[in-house]
Amino acid sequence: MNGPSSAIWHDGLPEAIDAVAEHAPASHRFLRRAWYAAAARGRARTLVVDGGLALPVVPRGARVFGLVEVPGCYWPLRSFPLVDAGAIRVALPMLAQGARAIRIGPVPDGDPAVAPLVAAARAAGWAVLDRFVAHSWVLDIAAFRTAGGWPRTSTLKKNRFHEKHLAEHGALEWRFLGTDDWPAAFDMLGEIERKSWIAARTDGRDAKFTHDGHLALWRGAARDPVLAAMMRAALLTVDGRAAAFSFDMEVGATCYAIANSYDPAFAKHSPGKLLYWRNLSAMLAREVATVDWGAGDSGYKQVIGAVQGPAMRDWLLVRPGVSAAVARRLAGIWTGSGQHDPAHAPSQPT
Repeated sequence: MNGPSSAIWHDGLPEAIDAVAEHAPASHRFLRRAWYAAAARGRARTLVVDGGLALPVVPRGARVFGLVEVPGCYWPLRSFPLVDAGAIRVALPMLAQGARAIRIGPVPDGDPAVAPLVAAARAAGWAVLDRFVAHSWVLDIAAFRTAGGWPRTSTLKKNRFHEKHLAEHGALEWRFLGTDDWPAAFDMLGEIERKSWIAARTDGRDAKFTHDGHLALWRGAARDPVLAAMMRAALLTVDGRAAAFSFDMEVGATCYAIANSYDPAFAKHSPGKLLYWRNLSAMLAREVATVDWGAGDSGYKQVIGAVQGPAMRDWLLVRPGVSAAVARRLAGIWTGSGQHDPAHAPSQPT
């Protein structure tokens, strides 16, 4: 059987992206045309290799630098769909013609598309630089399903106590939202975010469902019925008032936990935690195997049972020749712009 043989640059985001994504590893099947379109805003090109690889990129910085990056939101991850690792060998020469350097990430160590690309680029003489972003946190929900006895009886008792007192504010309704609720439901989630700590303590740009945040991206992605079917949310209302939410994407057996927030008016009774335990219990009853929170506050995640997962990194690949040589000399700038990883010594550029 012959492997991939040709690589072609396409202006924009061709339908070939969906064809590749449908056969990519299950965890990466959300990396569809609409996902990139929601983030790229019309500036994209896509390198396609015989249905085995689709690599969308957008320019970053001044054109003279020739830097491109894979578009997307910070989480779940910024990667690309790959079906056949042999396609990378075919893609690299065309990638070098189309860009001086490419940034990919953040992605977890071992990403099924980026890891083979990094290895092939190193072997082909590209400069390969990485910067540490954070450690991810993952929950092996399949193991809890097998072992039973989770959540613990003490946890359920504590939750019932808080639910009883929360109900003093009004009737509680626990709702689970899916395909047919988008994009209208985003407004309810945004209402909670506008009252939450993210609005009070930050400029709000990291909010997922507000006009000042990433609402446009999620609305754009939800136009694709395949992506809309991957989106799920748990919502708590108190006398009809939105009090807490948890928003996820379920891709195959992996649940990417995207965002959760609550109205501080109910903070005394932990509405966010109560909702999340109900959400996890619903996942326990489905075929979810892993909940992946990515980076961020580890405190409540460890209480739930999450453990430290793969490191998240940003990668910078610079094409062979003078550009690669310069990149290796300046590697400290890229590495230093990331976070300090106390568990590992700084990587050496290759």
